[in-house]
Amino acid sequence: QVHLVESGGGSVQAGGSLRLSCQASGHIFSRHCMVWFRQGPGNKREGVAAADSEGSTRYADSVKGRFTISKDSAKKTLSLEMNNLKVEDTAMYYCAAKAFECSSDSWAQQGDYAYWGQGTQVTVSS
Repeated sequence: QVHLVESGGGSVQAGGSLRLSCQASGHIFSRHCMVWFRQGPGNKREGVAAADSEGSTRYADSVKGRFTISKDSAKKTLSLEMNNLKVEDTAMYYCAAKAFECSSDSWAQQGDYAYWGQGTQVTVSS
């Protein structure tokens, strides 16, 4: 069983920055994929960024160049550095995990992820 807890959300003005963290506990698979998803008001949940045990990272086009995902296997943490935030980044952000590496073409399919955190709210104002 894997338990995920997100933190670091908050309110910020457009152009600002936030850093989200996801603390994992329990049995972490040696081969794994961890992803940040988000769900904004009236929107479907979407994949934001992914990192896996092989060191690969993936990003949604909407956040490339602004967000950076990182993973510390020793500390069992997943982070998301978010810069130049936009109003449209407003959402609840969720950390999710699954066994095996992230797939290049399906990493953002939420149905593939068995473990989820409760989410942390990010609000960006203009």
